[in-house]
Amino acid sequence: MLDSLISRLKKEGKLIEQKVGIVQIEDLLKEAIIDLDESKKTLHASADRATYLMAYMAMLKAGRALLFLKGYRPSDGAQHKTVVEMTGVILGDKYVNLVNHFETMRRKRNELTYEAGGLLSRSEAESALEDAKALVKKILEEAKSRNPQMELDF
Repeated sequence: MLDSLISRLKKEGKLIEQKVGIVQIEDLLKEAIIDLDESKKTLHASADRATYLMAYMAMLKAGRALLFLKGYRPSDGAQHKTVVEMTGVILGDKYVNLVNHFETMRRKRNELTYEAGGLLSRSEAESALEDAKALVKKILEEAKSRNPQMELDF
């Protein structure tokens, strides 16, 4: 399934092969962890929108790091969608619910960014933060399995 998705996305111009050093991958994961920390802080300050958007950014950066680990990067105007789609296939069926929420968050983020009056509840913000933590943790495990010397934790 991964090979057919990669082939399709490459044909559509949405994915290209790119060798990325472990330092760049680690930097993206560091940024994802920073975004998670900021997301958590804003939740306690009653800033649901900021919590949600920072949680989404953490997931996106971790997802990009995962693609980099596999030797690919998104390459068109639908980069966020490509990252979500590839993340789902790479992580597999065990993480389908988590990746489905990542896709929902991608759509909601678009709504909040490009349309006026997008509504967001406290529970959506809390759920976004929890799922972002889970996704970043899983991708961090994947990165550490490829480079055991990586010392990132959160």
